[in-house]
Amino acid sequence: MTGQTVPLRTVAEWQFKSEFAYRSPFADVLVEALFTSPSGRRVKQPAFYDGSATWKVRFNPGETGEWHYELKSEPPNTDLTKEGTFTVTENRSRGFLRATPGDAWGFRYESGDPAFLLGDTVYDLFGMAYNDGDVEGFLRRRVEQGFNLFRTRVSVSRFHPPAGHCEWAVRRTWPWGGSETAPRFDLFNFDWFANVDRCMRFIEKLGVGVEMIMEGWGFEFPFNHRTVFTPEWEQLWMRYLIARYDAFNALHFWTPLNEYEYYPNGDWHHKPAADRWALRVARWIKKNAPHGHIVSMHNGPVLPPFAERFAADPQAVDAIMFQTWGSRDRESGWLAAGIEEQIRQSLAGWPGSAVFAEWGYERNPELELKLPSHEFCDRGHTRRGAWRGTFSGLGIIHGFENSWSPWMILDKDQPGVADLLHVRRFFTEVVPFERVRPAAIVSSEYRAGHRPLAIATAERDVAAVYFPAGGTAHLTEPVTGTARWFDPRTGALTGAKLEDPIAISAPEGVDEHGRPLDWVLVVGNS
Repeated sequence: MTGQTVPLRTVAEWQFKSEFAYRSPFADVLVEALFTSPSGRRVKQPAFYDGSATWKVRFNPGETGEWHYELKSEPPNTDLTKEGTFTVTENRSRGFLRATPGDAWGFRYESGDPAFLLGDTVYDLFGMAYNDGDVEGFLRRRVEQGFNLFRTRVSVSRFHPPAGHCEWAVRRTWPWGGSETAPRFDLFNFDWFANVDRCMRFIEKLGVGVEMIMEGWGFEFPFNHRTVFTPEWEQLWMRYLIARYDAFNALHFWTPLNEYEYYPNGDWHHKPAADRWALRVARWIKKNAPHGHIVSMHNGPVLPPFAERFAADPQAVDAIMFQTWGSRDRESGWLAAGIEEQIRQSLAGWPGSAVFAEWGYERNPELELKLPSHEFCDRGHTRRGAWRGTFSGLGIIHGFENSWSPWMILDKDQPGVADLLHVRRFFTEVVPFERVRPAAIVSSEYRAGHRPLAIATAERDVAAVYFPAGGTAHLTEPVTGTARWFDPRTGALTGAKLEDPIAISAPEGVDEHGRPLDWVLVVGNS
């Protein structure tokens, strides 16, 4: 196939047919395409079998000019041994999301634009689409609201603990061959992957991204049976995912396993063996996934610090999708207390990027309580957790009980969605998020969960102080410029009178539960 024209940073696809009858075309032959760029750079992309004696190659070129490709197979097959050229033309595109540790909250697009990450956790997005949920309507609404990232996993397990099982899944969502009780890990379900393809193409069209979790939870079958789901089958599975989806701009993160410490036996606690697995698999992905997407790890246990866990190979993992929930008991769940301290402790010395990727799932009291840990994750927990995460200098990904997994209510937002949109507006319109960092410029009397948090630019021309529960703070450094109060519940900005520029007292008031209100003071010339 010579003479094809491909716009820069778009997904190009080639198809090749072979009449040789493989027993398992996924496992019995290795098909790869070697691409050579106009500048001479060589990139190897695995191909994937897609049924009807057809192999496909997907590739996303990042350089204009004439490219050359060479398709090879092992064992050799003349039908799968081809050469060709194609021309890549100019195209306006942000390109891929890249990890930029220490710069712009850790992420920029290839265009150089900084990325403020606001995400939603919809673990079984692909499964919901497969079961006729209005996933396109849901995604379109989220993107219109300003969300730009979705945590989702490729496989939907029927072996999630009963309380967390997706009762909406009336259609079989097994991505392999065979069945759940008699699996064939050397075969893949074409119908399932055609559904995932449709979702990814739609997300690509919307211009946003996914964190693609390659394996669900380690307590689910097959990932909790490493004598059944052996490293060989795991490698075949990951190679297939890379072959189908690595070329998408919408692929922002490869995350090998949700709460990776479940490896290898499904026990939820920190294990050095899991750290070694994380480093090995991360390096394997980077070797076999040619587009250079971010490889991230999502934690369960928050300690030891990740710099210690991954010290043997600190460049293997690009980003931590960091999970910590803060307080979630009846008395203090609304405060989401302790998040910023845990972020600081767990990410101390970490040389890579990070996202605050989980701090609970906002409870919908109209639904049956399936997981007791969600009971007191209310709107206050959603809002304060978001501000604690962003004032730690991290992008944020939350989740809502309506849609995170067991329930599929895609047409109705929970109250905390509105509060996250105010957070986004604050950091993209009120202050320049890419320039501010956590700053030790305030002091106050310590009370668990009430301590004000501060961010500021290096030049101190912009600063902000978040009061999780009202109170008074003292500036320890001078910040000049206009002072305004930002209301986290409404997004309204009002003038602030600071009679004493050193002492700052948040406006008084309580919510409908009698709890003190949270406020943000912003000072500067932004």
